[in-house]
Amino acid sequence: ICGSFADINQMGRFKNNKKGRVNVKPIAMKKNNQANVDHVTGDKIPKSFVFSRTKLPGSVKQLQMDLRKLMLPYTALSLKEKKRNTLRDFLNVSGPMGVTHFLMLKKTASALSLRVARTPQGPTLTFKIHQYSLASDIAQSQLRPRCPPDLFKNPPLIVLSGFGTQELHLKLATIMFQNIFPAIDINTVKLSTCQRLVLLNYNKDTKLIDFRHYSIRLQPVGVSRRLRKFVEKHEVPDLRNLQDVSDFVTKAGYGSESEGDEEAATVTLSSDLGRVNRGSTKSAVKLQEIGPRMTMQLVKVEEGLCSGGIIFDESENVDERTAKKKQNEDGDEEGSGEEGEEGSEEDGEDMDEDLED
Repeated sequence: ICGSFADINQMGRFKNNKKGRVNVKPIAMKKNNQANVDHVTGDKIPKSFVFSRTKLPGSVKQLQMDLRKLMLPYTALSLKEKKRNTLRDFLNVSGPMGVTHFLMLKKTASALSLRVARTPQGPTLTFKIHQYSLASDIAQSQLRPRCPPDLFKNPPLIVLSGFGTQELHLKLATIMFQNIFPAIDINTVKLSTCQRLVLLNYNKDTKLIDFRHYSIRLQPVGVSRRLRKFVEKHEVPDLRNLQDVSDFVTKAGYGSESEGDEEAATVTLSSDLGRVNRGSTKSAVKLQEIGPRMTMQLVKVEEGLCSGGIIFDESENVDERTAKKKQNEDGDEEGSGEEGEEGSEEDGEDMDEDLED
């Protein structure tokens, strides 16, 4: 197993001498500790391994690479796996490298699943992936795909929607997703580092989670697209078909010019951001999906790392609901031909069923 962390030297520097022996030179722990801790918040920076437990087909293999890019910069983008590697092998190297989370894809004949685990002692959340789209699929569906090379230099922001519930398994899912990315301090965070966003929306009716990955873009309100391109790229404009230079400034652009002028989509910047967006001025916030996209369902929660007691199991809940429904239906059939007190019991059963639903 080999990774591409910036602090991979924590395990030591290896040098082969003439006799073929390996010498290990330890590195000062102070520097490594600083690399593993956020210098602003003082919290430990979460890092991840994204790997598979089974052989993956080509499309799912690409999904794994897309997830690794999504987890950048605190993940092993070039992690190598071998068939003989066990979960304990990954766990043994996760400690020295400061890895806090495992994301494990598994493909069987009937389903595709994603396990998200906290190291070294769990818990482990298992999601069944119903649908997914690769980052390349998202880019092909867009007229102007946007994915600059410096987009993945900083971790994404995390936004959770619909998880405000008292159910234990959803609380655990909320805590897991909140801790899988570094925390931010809104008082000290630099706007230039907020370039990506991960959105997870839970639908309580279907019990499905929509997973989306966006890039964040700011545009000044009231400035035409031509001027923005001129200021950002410093390209010499083509003025051959214009009578005066003022035509270049006043001439309307494409139909998408007014998309960001809505009041609900604008913010006032606290500081300058780039060449165009200035502090104390209004800028439009635009999100552009960059993928991958997934629709998944939480089906199992285990106490340990892929082991231990089962806190939640969706299949057992389905069986319980089916058994209760069948029991209520049998009770309705037995009491349908009787009157008086038994009829009132039937009404009580209906109310209990409504409460369970």
